[in-house]
Amino acid sequence: MKNILSCFLVFIGLSAYAQTDNPKYDKALAESLGGDDYGMKMYVFCILKTGTAKIEDKSKVNELFRGHMENIGRLASEGKLTVAGPLGKNDKNYRGLFIFNVKTIAEAQALLKSDPVVAAGLLEGELYEWYGSAALPEYLKAHEKIEKKKP
Repeated sequence: MKNILSCFLVFIGLSAYAQTDNPKYDKALAESLGGDDYGMKMYVFCILKTGTAKIEDKSKVNELFRGHMENIGRLASEGKLTVAGPLGKNDKNYRGLFIFNVKTIAEAQALLKSDPVVAAGLLEGELYEWYGSAALPEYLKAHEKIEKKKP
């Protein structure tokens, strides 16, 4: 009797962790965003850090960073860059981050090379596979509505 009771308690405990279907699930939206059964997908996460190049010409540095911002805008409009932004000061020389909406590190490396600041060596990127919500790109639509000034 004790074994039956133990098995019953284990079964009840495991069923508490059982997964259930989401009544709000939107199959068409999930598929359009590339989401798996959990609404997640792979991205490539990039940590931008200070590069090894030193450029003394301030106008050249400004020109490269203007190109950096234009490149971010272009990649975002193409749907290849989902998140971009600077980091606060830190002791690791980390400067910013990107989350690329691509499946492989090789694809992200090619996109990273299109950035003038990276190409000039002022910044360099460390790339990692990252599993996150497939809905992440959807926030960009809301951002367009709250962005008062364009960079």
